[in-house]
Amino acid sequence: MITIIRKLAVLCLTIAVSACSMIPAYERPQPVISLENNVGTASLPVAELGWQQFYQNATLQELIKMALEHNQELKIASLSVQQLQQQYRIQRAARLPTIDAQGEASRSRTPESLSFLDRGGINEQYSVGLGITSWEIDFFGRIDSLSRSALQQYFASRAARDSAQLSLIAEVADSWFSWQASQAQATLAADTRQAREETYHLIRKRFDNGLASELDVRQAETAVHEARILEAQARQQANQFFTTLQLLTGQTLDKAQWQADWQAIGQLRDLPTDLSSEVLLQRPDVQQAEHQIKSANADIGAARAAFFPRISLTASLGLAGTTPAQLTEAGSRQWQIAPQFTLPLLDWGVNQANLDVAELQKDINIADYQQIIQQAFKEVRDEMEARITLDDQLQAQQDLTRASERSLELARSRFDAGIDSYLDVLDAQRSAINSKLNLISIELQRLRNQLTLYKALGGGLYAHSPEM
Repeated sequence: MITIIRKLAVLCLTIAVSACSMIPAYERPQPVISLENNVGTASLPVAELGWQQFYQNATLQELIKMALEHNQELKIASLSVQQLQQQYRIQRAARLPTIDAQGEASRSRTPESLSFLDRGGINEQYSVGLGITSWEIDFFGRIDSLSRSALQQYFASRAARDSAQLSLIAEVADSWFSWQASQAQATLAADTRQAREETYHLIRKRFDNGLASELDVRQAETAVHEARILEAQARQQANQFFTTLQLLTGQTLDKAQWQADWQAIGQLRDLPTDLSSEVLLQRPDVQQAEHQIKSANADIGAARAAFFPRISLTASLGLAGTTPAQLTEAGSRQWQIAPQFTLPLLDWGVNQANLDVAELQKDINIADYQQIIQQAFKEVRDEMEARITLDDQLQAQQDLTRASERSLELARSRFDAGIDSYLDVLDAQRSAINSKLNLISIELQRLRNQLTLYKALGGGLYAHSPEM
């Protein structure tokens, strides 16, 4: 009996793996945007540049580690990958028969009036064996196509998880930089308020001694209130960015522990300028879209196979007898095999509609793939072009800040000498504070430009570069 079971298993496995496939041959869609406009030879692909080499600040690195471990959205994406992996295992297992152990024991009494010899009796029946119930033999590849579709969905979920990681790392860095910039602006506004309060008290004394007009006093008082408002706005923005940072890391953070000096944050690692735009095809979101196309392609194979007969098999092999002892006798063997096929004759167009739906879904996925590549191309191009203009803006703003600070020094000197009114000092103060605030904003924009370009080129999947 063991030999028969082995032969049956080998036969089922041979049938399962020999099914023909009706899946169309896959060809990667050609991007509608030419990828030859920015060809280069970067020594290390940005996608392989570890985020610990790109984000070189130790405090930020710790926050990113924390987010990768505790962020709930990333955890959901990871669990979805595991879920689709198990669904693929279920679909793949459908290609092979499910063999069940079966056993039955029955005992019944026949009334005398129904007995063959007009005598009542007790009947017993025992049986044990193995059985296959309604196993679909995949001659035309329907189940295999569904299995391949499930596999591509699993691959797509892994790419989606990778894309979520890239976004999470960029969002953590952006929130931390924004928080530090807002803190620096709030500190600058607080120092300005304190200086203006001292100036106000000085002018107030001069007014009391008849050396300044009430207009000078009110102008100085107005300047104090403006600085107070500016400080409060900066504090509010800083609090919002810090709250976002806590949400991304999934932890309650101590501000004092994670705060840094804005001037000591340092720059991010420079990215190469001779990048090949072919790297866009390796972005996780682009790969996810391509796996979706492959999944839809496999669904077309399953829809095509639905036009052909479905052949299923029910079989059993075992021993039977009227007593348990008879199960060991040579003549107690029993078997049954019941193949069945179903051929669609009139389905009112359901199979054709299913095939049309599968083909349309593939067309939709191709269009989505093209759109994602276009968006990726735009993101990279915008950030690379913005990098040049941001460097120019930063240099110009630094020059403007130095000039405005010198103007403020001269305005104060002329006011102290009684040459100009305090209004000139206020104008110079406003120009100086706005220049410093704008300088921090442009420095933040430059950091954002670098981290966005790093993400747009697929950076953030690895903690360390392969060479490190």
